Amino acid sequence: MFKHKWRVAKIFGITINIDPSWLVIFLLFTWSLGGHYFPQNYPQWSKGLAWGLGFLTSLLVFISVLVHELTHSLVARQQGDLVSDITLFLLGGVAQIRQEPDKPLKEFGMAIVGPLSSFILGAAFFGLSFLLSRVSQPLSASALYLAVINTGLAIFNLLPGFPMDGGRVLRSIVWKITGDLKKATRIASLVGQAIAFLLLASGFIQILRGQFSGLWLILIGLFLQSAAVRGYEQAVVRSLLQGVKAKDLMSTEFTSVPAGLTIQALVDDFVLHRKERVFLVMDQESGLQGIICLEDVKSTPKENWPWARVRDVMTPKAKLEAVKPETDGSQVLASLTGRDINQVPVMQGDHLEGIICRTDLLRYLQLKTDLKL
Repeated sequence: MFKHKWRVAKIFGITINIDPSWLVIFLLFTWSLGGHYFPQNYPQWSKGLAWGLGFLTSLLVFISVLVHELTHSLVARQQGDLVSDITLFLLGGVAQIRQEPDKPLKEFGMAIVGPLSSFILGAAFFGLSFLLSRVSQPLSASALYLAVINTGLAIFNLLPGFPMDGGRVLRSIVWKITGDLKKATRIASLVGQAIAFLLLASGFIQILRGQFSGLWLILIGLFLQSAAVRGYEQAVVRSLLQGVKAKDLMSTEFTSVPAGLTIQALVDDFVLHRKERVFLVMDQESGLQGIICLEDVKSTPKENWPWARVRDVMTPKAKLEAVKPETDGSQVLASLTGRDINQVPVMQGDHLEGIICRTDLLRYLQLKTDLKL
C-alpha cells in the first residue's frame, strides 16, 4: 500500500513508519491551528505562541492517532496475529496486520479497542484541560482541542461502514449471526459505501455554499468508498483460495541467476528467451541470495534496466517467508500481502519444493473466473 515510507521508531516491537503524505496533513493541521484557530479564539496571544502551540498540538493529534492504532495492534498480537508495522499517512494511520481474524469475537475485540482508546484519551484531555485552566490558558486550550479531536475520532470510527472500526464491529456481529464471513463483509462494505456517498454529497453541498472545508469530506468519502470496495474484493479472493494448497499454486521450474546480472540481461536472456517468470538468485559461495519474479522486473522503470542489477530489485533471503506445501492458499496470500513481497518459497523442511508468485495466484483466480467457479 505504501511504497515509500520512513521508519521513525519502534514501540513494543512494532515498527512505526511515516508516509510522505503525512507531512502534508501535518503542515495543514499546524497552519490551521497556528494561523487561524488559536488566533481567532485567543486574539490576545502573540503570533509566536499561536504557531508554537499549533505545532505542538498537531504533533499530539498524530500521537493520539498512533495510540489508537497501537491498541489495535497490541490486541491483535495478543490474539496471536502478527503485526509488522504502523504507518501514519494523509488520512490518519493504518496497522499492517499480517492476517485477518479467524473468529468473529477476535475481530470484535480488535476493532472496538481503537475507538475505546480514543474515548479514553478524549476524557483524559478534557480532565487535563480543566486542571490546566488555572495554570496556563494556552496549555488548557491545546488540551481542550485534543479532547474534542479524540472524541470526534472515536465517534467517526464507530460509524458502521467497513473498513472503519465500526464497520468491522458490524461485520463481526453479522459474521457471528450468519457464520458467513463473505456475506458479512459484503453487508459491511455496502454500508461503508453508503456512508461514503453521504460524505461525498455533504462535501459537494458545502462547496456549493462556498465552504471549502467540504473538500475534506470529499477526500474522506473517496477514500472510504475505495477501501470498502477493496475490502470486499479481498474477502472474495480469500474465500476463493481457501481449501487450495500451496503445492497446487507453486511453480516447480525455476532457473538460477547471479545477483550482479543487469535487469536488461535478465529480460533478454531469461524472461523472453526461456519464457520463465521466476528465478533463484544464487551465489557460488553463499548459496541462495534471494528470489526475483516478473513482478519485481515490472516495478523497475524501464530506463533503469541497462544498469540496475538483480540484487537491487530482488526479494532478499532475509525477507523471504517460506510456507509448507500443505499451507492453505488464503494463508499464502496473507504472507505475500502482509510483508508486501511478490513471491514466497514453498519449503518441505530444508528442501525447496517450489515458488509462488503473485501472478500464480492471479492465474488461478482467473481460471476459476473463466470456468465460472
